Amino acid sequence: MRRIYKSMIWVSVLALSAGAVSAQKAERKNVREGNKLYESEKYTESEIAYRKSLEVNPRSTEGTYNLGNSLYKQGKFPEAAEQYQLIAGQGEKMVATPEGKARLSEVYHNMGNIFMQNKDYGKAVEVYKQSLRLNPKDDNTRYNLAVVQKMIQDRQNEDQNKDQNKDQNKDQKDRKSVV
Repeated sequence: MRRIYKSMIWVSVLALSAGAVSAQKAERKNVREGNKLYESEKYTESEIAYRKSLEVNPRSTEGTYNLGNSLYKQGKFPEAAEQYQLIAGQGEKMVATPEGKARLSEVYHNMGNIFMQNKDYGKAVEVYKQSLRLNPKDDNTRYNLAVVQKMIQDRQNEDQNKDQNKDQNKDQKDRKSVV
């Protein structure tokens, strides 16, 4: 009787293991298909393949990241940001490996690009800085950070000039009414 139970347990374990391996293969297959489509600039089709991979494994970092990139290329910035946020939420786990750290740096870089698109320059500065903390050698992120900081400075200068012009116009009006 015990042998039958042990046999049943082993069969169950093997069946579950086989199912997990099969699911993992399906996930990788969909990610690879999505990558080929993405490289061919077929972003809508790659989005579908990445979504299929996430149906198999919703916690797939690669599928989530690639889906975010595909959405970004389609101009679906809020949806892309949502995917990147999911990955950023796993940041503590990701920084444990050099590959994860590099991927997280790319995620922050991409989020900075989205904030730039939305003209949310303050948030762009913050995530570009986060990206550079993870990968200080990333010249593209360093360049984007410099550009956004320049845009903020230019905006502040414009606002300051407008305020000065308003003050000058007010002074001129006050002088005219006195004369």
